[in-house]
Amino acid sequence: MIQALSNERRDALLGALSDWRYVPDRKAIHRQLRFADFGQALGAMVRIGLEAEKADHHPEWANVYNSLDIWLTTHDAGGVSTRDLDLAQKIDEIAPAHS
Repeated sequence: MIQALSNERRDALLGALSDWRYVPDRKAIHRQLRFADFGQALGAMVRIGLEAEKADHHPEWANVYNSLDIWLTTHDAGGVSTRDLDLAQKIDEIAPAHS
């Protein structure tokens, strides 16, 4: 069973993901992406969705026109786990310059 990372371990690993921030009230990491238009945002959502499906780990997200907010948490673990950080890295590969 996957477990939530300790605060120290989470923060140390999160240091390598400069566009992500820990959100305590959601027990999640968050990143906001901005694109030129809705089509680009939707395309990124599809690519991220495919990666999430492969990993069987799905983000919480909200899209408004060209903006995409993503929160990653492992509900079964009660917080951020390595699964979240792994998916965050994939998201950074898909949308590296859209912070």
